[in-house]
Amino acid sequence: MSSRRRSNNSRFTQDEINDLVLKLQSLLPNSSSSRCNSGVPASKILEETCNYIRMLHSQVDDLSEKLSQILASLDTVTADLVDTLISLLQQ
Repeated sequence: MSSRRRSNNSRFTQDEINDLVLKLQSLLPNSSSSRCNSGVPASKILEETCNYIRMLHSQVDDLSEKLSQILASLDTVTADLVDTLISLLQQ
């Protein structure tokens, strides 16, 4: 498949689709070279890919929430530290 962008009216060949599906499968965890050639239906690979993307999205959400909590606690600690430093400097 060429690396150029396709026009809206061009179509992929079956070989190009198969190649793209195999590339997708290689990005999935627990993907092995023997599994890539085992004749897994494209629909199954696409389903696994969608599930994997959903799982990654969920992990990003969870980690974002944890980071927000950490940053909020750091803001509190930083504010307390600034107050302490100001009071020490005023003595």
